[in-house]
Amino acid sequence: MNQELINSLQYIEKEKGIRKEVLLDALCAALQSACRKTFGKDREIEVQIDPLTAVITLSEGGKEVFDTDFGRIAAQTAKQVIMQKIREAERESVYSEFTKKSGDIANGTVHWVDRKRIIINLGKTEGILPAREQSPNDDYRQGETIKVYVLEVKKTDRGPEVIVSRAHGGLVKKLFDLEVPEIRDGIVEIKSVAREAGSRTKISVWSSDSKVDCVGSCVGMRGQRVKNIVREIGGEKIDIVRWSEDAEQYIRSALSPAELSEVRLNREKRVAEVFVADDQLSLAIGKKGQNVRLASKLVDWTVDIKSASQKVPIGSLKGVGAKTEELLRKAGITSVKDLLKASPETLTQIEGIGPKTAEKIIQAAQDAVVGSSMPPINKSTHLPLP
Repeated sequence: MNQELINSLQYIEKEKGIRKEVLLDALCAALQSACRKTFGKDREIEVQIDPLTAVITLSEGGKEVFDTDFGRIAAQTAKQVIMQKIREAERESVYSEFTKKSGDIANGTVHWVDRKRIIINLGKTEGILPAREQSPNDDYRQGETIKVYVLEVKKTDRGPEVIVSRAHGGLVKKLFDLEVPEIRDGIVEIKSVAREAGSRTKISVWSSDSKVDCVGSCVGMRGQRVKNIVREIGGEKIDIVRWSEDAEQYIRSALSPAELSEVRLNREKRVAEVFVADDQLSLAIGKKGQNVRLASKLVDWTVDIKSASQKVPIGSLKGVGAKTEELLRKAGITSVKDLLKASPETLTQIEGIGPKTAEKIIQAAQDAVVGSSMPPINKSTHLPLP
């Protein structure tokens, strides 16, 4: 048994990376426990194991104790301790490996699917894809291959628990890392990602080389690079935004494709008040507020979208003095937008406002909105030749 034990200890030390001393200490402790069960708690039996020969000796009061059954008990205990240490080492190895993969992509196959989660076979262990981390675009079946983002690795009594995601913005970022050589080479950098899984992602990029177009690199020839990523995430839309140190320019890019009339920044509070022409308002806000919500998350500013008609105070309109402004406010008309919705007949119902004044006020409101939605003229800008 001694030579067999020595061979086992040497094998485990070499193949599993568990030091022989650790195994001997664990075995000694287990045998000590076995002695208490065999000889009773009243007897003070000490267990010693020779680290070179693996010879096990029992002693009591300084005298060696012999027991015919203890050889069988020792063999069983040694086997149990060794198997336990192997399991612990394997669990620690898996935990260490996947802790290093945290925040990265792992490949696996779908092992089990139910309503609450999907179990992914990752090779040495299984990954758990909870319902909250699944993309609405995904519909995986048992045996299918899958790319997942390693979200978290936890130690449990049953071994390491690997939580993975298909909804995290990090998945899109890592897919770009894999697809775009300029990102892997460090020329193009992904600055920020804002994602609503299954619907839309905005990603901002920057190039350290002025000769390399960061957006073009991510899009690829004929859009092939971004198409590959879109295919992987089930057809989800991806907006690639050019990052800029200039907060106003960055916000304008983030709110694309909407055209902005004006951007007012409160740098202390990181609040951007954005004005757009009335016909651009719905485009800037997006369906159910998605465009402005993702843009705000991408640039890390609070973005407040307003129409150009909200920018112009009623009192600044031509032909609207303090008295007329007060009459309009009493009638519930508090913005230029309200005026644009009103007809001359509606305004003439307000006491003190006649037909001609009503027409002039509405015309002034229309002129103000048209004027405010026009971009400022840059004298250094040259128009392209026809």
